[in-house]
Amino acid sequence: MTELLVDELTQDLTGIVGLHAIYTYANGWQYELYVKNATTIDYRIHSGMVGGRWVRDQAVDVVRVDDGVYKIAWTEPTGTSVALDVVPAKRRLHGVIFFPHWVEQHPERTVCFQNDHLAEMARYREAGPAYPVLVVPEFARISFLEDCGPDDESVVDRAPGDLPAGYAARTN
Repeated sequence: MTELLVDELTQDLTGIVGLHAIYTYANGWQYELYVKNATTIDYRIHSGMVGGRWVRDQAVDVVRVDDGVYKIAWTEPTGTSVALDVVPAKRRLHGVIFFPHWVEQHPERTVCFQNDHLAEMARYREAGPAYPVLVVPEFARISFLEDCGPDDESVVDRAPGDLPAGYAARTN
């Protein structure tokens, strides 16, 4: 059975690192993701429960599951955990978001540039309540996809509301 295990040192992430995508979940929520490097993402949320939120330099775990299939997973300072399965060639994604109960009760508290509010997010997380967790599993269609290369600080550099009209509606 050991031959089925993938050696972490042989992980080829060239098909996902540098990826910049805009995608819309089946429930209508629209997100934007930039895989900055093998351990970091930036993202913006254009619509949905926490629309208007944006984050830079979120630490993540990125793995190649199979040829052209990647998993990105992380836990935010809010206590929210996310797992994305991304298939760029098919412009398909499946995400599961695990919102702690406090975020479900007060999503507006997270609608900000998180990096400027880390201590505040930690206070909210610690105050809770964490449970019950709102689990949101959804498929998404990637409408915009480009390779920006790694570590480009200009890809996600402003709030969703500061972008030109129609930005999130782009397709290619």
